[in-house]
Amino acid sequence: MPTPAEPVRIAVERYVSPEWAAQEADRLWPRVWQLASTTDHLSKAGDFYEYICGKLSVLIVRTQYGDLRAYQNVCLHRGNELCSGSGTDLQEIRCSYHRWCWDLDGKLKEIPSRRAFGVLDEDEFGLIPVLVDTWGSLVFINLDLHAEPLIDFLSPIVEETKWLRPEEYATQAVVTIALPCNWKSGIDAFSETYHVQGIHRQMLASTDDVNGPQIAWDRHGKLNQPYGIVSPRLRDGASDQEIWDSFCATQGERVGKPSPPGPIPAREPEESVRDLIVRLIRSRGQESDLDFSDFSDGQIIDLHQYNCFPNISPVFLIESVAVVRTRPGSTPDDCLIDLFFLKRIALDAPRSQPLDVVIDAESADVGAVFNQDIANLRKVQRGMHQPGFTHLSLSPIEETRICQLHRNLDHWLSPANDD
Repeated sequence: MPTPAEPVRIAVERYVSPEWAAQEADRLWPRVWQLASTTDHLSKAGDFYEYICGKLSVLIVRTQYGDLRAYQNVCLHRGNELCSGSGTDLQEIRCSYHRWCWDLDGKLKEIPSRRAFGVLDEDEFGLIPVLVDTWGSLVFINLDLHAEPLIDFLSPIVEETKWLRPEEYATQAVVTIALPCNWKSGIDAFSETYHVQGIHRQMLASTDDVNGPQIAWDRHGKLNQPYGIVSPRLRDGASDQEIWDSFCATQGERVGKPSPPGPIPAREPEESVRDLIVRLIRSRGQESDLDFSDFSDGQIIDLHQYNCFPNISPVFLIESVAVVRTRPGSTPDDCLIDLFFLKRIALDAPRSQPLDVVIDAESADVGAVFNQDIANLRKVQRGMHQPGFTHLSLSPIEETRICQLHRNLDHWLSPANDD
């Protein structure tokens, strides 16, 4: 790979400036497809879910006919918010302020003291629709009714991930954590592996964080990260026991949560530690009635990570998915990070309502690696406010997916690209 001429410089104002955040609020979030919820939150008629991004609020409902509908969360009488949070058994959408009411298809149903309003066109007072669509178990919304279809927006990721059968993953929980950093800093941490040597050093004995192939498409990106292989950053390599210990310390649940790891389990002749881990993952899949026979060994053990513009990173393992989403907070120095945890289940297995949890950053415990990312993100923003720091200097190789994020932000925030 050729050496780049120089780093990519990104002005720090993009991470700290209220003016830049205002541009994003005006030109990005109302026009872009974004992950809002999951089909497991909205599995039955009458289920509803409120998605919040900055000042935007979208109400998603499952109608009595089984369709998903989404609306701007506002009463067309005096602007009151219609629903908050999530719930089930919703029969109608009724404003708590003056009792105006709509059916789940967004059609005006009732206005108390209607004669007092004179002639009123019911079609004019239907709830303001929002585009809604799904990818696997993930529900996306877009407030721009003229936006391209979701499948086109996500291209080529939908085609790229068909082999993973994303519809087989069921949502277990969504954990939300408020962090004192910009939303871009949050998603940047899940857009490169350059930081593994810094804050995830326990992974180096079992993770090739250097040679995992990265792809940057026009809008989105991809990383394939091999596991069970020693990082080239460890010049003296690692013993088989060290590889096993490292994998168990970071991904022990994949092989039965051995803690402490103990000696390496008995291996077959000529079986490497990587081969052993593959065999154990396949065996655990069989115990859960999951058939992994169609997947290669690399597909079984490795991480398959995607970056979907602007603010999510689905991290696929063969048996589970963790989707990282960041959202803007009340200031450029704040954000919310949401961790969606999904598990592959048998096709005939029942699905349950996911657990939604809000926790503070100080007490968050979401696994060793995520805990390290969260602890580090709590330190990022203060440094960006130092007067001598004017630009981020990014490697176009190691941090190509962050560079890509900013190229796309330039496109979406430019008035020249309104069409």
